[in-house]
Amino acid sequence: MDSTDLNFFTAVATAGGIGRAANELHTVQSNVTQRIRALEDQLGVQLFHRSKKGVTLTSMGSRLLPYANRISELLAEAHRAVKDEAFPSGELRIGSMETTAALRLPPLLTQYAIAYPDVDVQIETGPTAILVDNVVSRKLDGAFVSAPITHGELACKPIVEEELVLITSPMVLSAEHLAKFLATGSGRKVIVFRAGCSYRQRLSEYLAHRGFVDLRWMEMGTLDGIIGCVAASVGISLIPRVVAEPAERQGLIRLHPLPDGTGKATTVFIHRQDTFVSSALRAFIECAGSGAKLDPFSARSVSVVKTPQKMT
Repeated sequence: MDSTDLNFFTAVATAGGIGRAANELHTVQSNVTQRIRALEDQLGVQLFHRSKKGVTLTSMGSRLLPYANRISELLAEAHRAVKDEAFPSGELRIGSMETTAALRLPPLLTQYAIAYPDVDVQIETGPTAILVDNVVSRKLDGAFVSAPITHGELACKPIVEEELVLITSPMVLSAEHLAKFLATGSGRKVIVFRAGCSYRQRLSEYLAHRGFVDLRWMEMGTLDGIIGCVAASVGISLIPRVVAEPAERQGLIRLHPLPDGTGKATTVFIHRQDTFVSSALRAFIECAGSGAKLDPFSARSVSVVKTPQKMT
């Protein structure tokens, strides 16, 4: 068994057919068939069920697949480790919650881009749960997410502590008036990011504790969209105070602190513990620790940031 045979096996398992795998591997079908049969003969087991519609993994094939994927990942990691230079360069894939990307990343990325101009930083925004999964599966090198993170394969570095506040229309004078606000008007909603957002989970727990269980929820993809809908009395939301205060100063919304310190939320940077930490990632982690102290409004755009994925 060698890495090339396992690479062919993984390609067939992923593509679901010999022909499709051959196209992806830029080779002919007979070569793929020969490799798979040689691997099956060597192991003494059948790895695929074959039919006119394609191939599916046998139980033995399903057992082999995660090992084949891991071997491929280790080879790629070894290649990166050998080629890694003392001075950071190359591509860095970073994930971030929407709020962190909007406020905390611009000054951090400005500092990083000036210090390490040869690194191409790509940013992907999303909710905490999805970002954690993407770091675990090695789709991202690291990500800014909301604590606590208890996954045993991840290292966590605290970055900044936020205060989450309930935001409502200015007509809601206090949290005690919330029930009346939600009960009046046509179809007022809880406005949140998509499933997997830690702030959404916090808000759900807060409302349930206060007896609000039959509410309508509306997902938005941006902070500006959430604040705009709240200002228009469409509903309520929960976001960091630093995000909400500019709109409050304009009289667009009203802020309501959560009771008993339940609004505290720590943003952490996560990365896999068992993966080679490149010089680019190591430098980024160091900058993140100092970058958290920067004024979040000191920079609003950075050329190194790629267009974030649209949240739906």
